[in-house]
Amino acid sequence: MTDSPESLLKTPLHALHVELGARMVPFAGYDMPVQYPAGILKEHLHTRAKAGLFDVSHMGQVRLTGEDPAAALEALVPGDIRGLGRGRMRYTLFTNETGGILDDLMVTNAGDHLFLVVNAARKEHDIAHLRERLKGKAEVEPLPDAALMALQGPDAAGVLARFIPEAATMKFMTLLPATFNGIPVLITRSGYTGEDGYEISCASVDAEAIARALLAEPEVEAVGLGARDSLRLEAGLCLYGHDIDETTTPVEAGLEWALSKRRREEGGFPGAEIILGQLKSGAQRRRVGIKPDGRAPAREHTEIVDEAGNRLGEITSGGFGPTVNGPVAMGYVDIGRASEGTPLALLVRGKPLAARVAAMPFVPQRYYRG
Repeated sequence: MTDSPESLLKTPLHALHVELGARMVPFAGYDMPVQYPAGILKEHLHTRAKAGLFDVSHMGQVRLTGEDPAAALEALVPGDIRGLGRGRMRYTLFTNETGGILDDLMVTNAGDHLFLVVNAARKEHDIAHLRERLKGKAEVEPLPDAALMALQGPDAAGVLARFIPEAATMKFMTLLPATFNGIPVLITRSGYTGEDGYEISCASVDAEAIARALLAEPEVEAVGLGARDSLRLEAGLCLYGHDIDETTTPVEAGLEWALSKRRREEGGFPGAEIILGQLKSGAQRRRVGIKPDGRAPAREHTEIVDEAGNRLGEITSGGFGPTVNGPVAMGYVDIGRASEGTPLALLVRGKPLAARVAAMPFVPQRYYRG
């Protein structure tokens, strides 16, 4: 929050955000909309009920090319990239030598190249990491002139199909090159809200025209970072730098599903010995869902203790869940306290508040499986 307005980067949709009355805040070096006049609560509920449009152009988009970029990338991640079919995408993780997570990312097989989307706050690090580790094995091409939008919610498919009919039958985690009102776009059926939806990559110069066309549809409203955060929290999805970082392993974070079977058998990724050892023997701590009793939300860094006041861990993400109409949180606890229903206490302003370990996601995920 120390960035001056003059030093902040702007996405291609910045002028549109201002026109729509957004409250802008510094985020990952960009001037970004945290909310619009309707407010975070209404934006959140509108996305769950109809469709929300998010500007995620601050994320990093990268193209990997070369003789075998999938094999090259597998030296950095524990996902099965070589087995990724054309037009398919996969969530995976950059890991370090101690098994920690450098970033989480999406990888798509676009045919003649791999298409990567990385987190905004980590994109410079990730691009440097890729260039250093893949030198001579793959070409790393950042796409700074590409914009990215997310259309999320139960009405997203119906809306997008008015412009791209084939979008309606896309399956979750697939890619479709298409045209939107004559504009070339790359569509993926993906997102980070727990809802059905899409991410739309296009040239920066075309972003505003696409955004305005979508916002003109009666089901669609602009949604800011505030609701994006509460939506992903209810969906039990990690935010890099909060729920996962270089000190947390995929096993501790509950992300074992991102470790592909072949890679578990073969290893060959950074930190494999530690991560595979935890898969076999278990980790000492675990990311869990937490539901505080009452109405008071538990924020990030709130200490988690047992009945005797002994520290068990801390909240990594927390707030009010509009869909569940109550506070929800995630955090790390000792493995012995990670079972659903386990009672916990949260130190809020020095006072212990009762809570319990809860199943995640807090709301049903509604991805379209076909």
